[in-house]
Amino acid sequence: MYDLPSENPEEPGLPDEFHDFQPDLLKKTCQSPHYLREDYFVASDLNLYYDRENPRWYKRPDWFLVLGARRSTNQQELRLSYVIWEEEVNPFLVVELSSPGTENEDLGKTKRKQETRPTKWEVYEDILQIPYYLIYDRYENRFRGFVWRSGKYEALELSEGRLWLEELGLGVGLWQGSYEGVEGRWLRFYDSQGNWIPTPDERADREEREKEQERTRAILAEDDRDRQQQRANLEKERADRAESDLQQLRDRLLQLGVDPNSLP
Repeated sequence: MYDLPSENPEEPGLPDEFHDFQPDLLKKTCQSPHYLREDYFVASDLNLYYDRENPRWYKRPDWFLVLGARRSTNQQELRLSYVIWEEEVNPFLVVELSSPGTENEDLGKTKRKQETRPTKWEVYEDILQIPYYLIYDRYENRFRGFVWRSGKYEALELSEGRLWLEELGLGVGLWQGSYEGVEGRWLRFYDSQGNWIPTPDERADREEREKEQERTRAILAEDDRDRQQQRANLEKERADRAESDLQQLRDRLLQLGVDPNSLP
């Protein structure tokens, strides 16, 4: 990892905004109930070196997940790249964010030229045998998934744009909403109940709303108690006045020589 580059200076350009936002949303919502956070590794736009015999060969997935690869918790030990023969754990899931210029390559339609390095599809399917390969084309809002079975990828039927990953205890699907202030359809993870996993910011906002609602309920409850106490005080005042008026009438009748108890 320390000898192999984490980027290729000859490759022009940096990831665009979508390639920043979408992998970030996947990372923040990838909260597996089956694994501790430090026991799986996620990365985006990181060189994936796959062939020990050709150590300079790599692919650069837009986003990938490795189960059982420990996440670095020390800043100086953060990975510079992912080297298969050192890690000894292949990715479980790869996501490619397709575009008109990369669609053929992403879907394995680009043929390997003689004496050149393997295509992306060949690396994922034949060499690494990655169990799940997902492709999302934001231009067409098209989400496709493939599962590795019997030595090759099989296309999956995605129900309502969702795919459940039993090993992970999570599903991934298309969500319509606003992320980082940008409205659109985004890939994100959901739980076994079909609920979208919230990002830390969404969870904090929800907790703050719940606290605010609780404060509002407490204020309303206090106001209700005050109103009930005011009504009780008014009732007591009316009852006291009625009793005082009755006593004054009894006293007046006695002064007139009339026994109040003799009155019908």
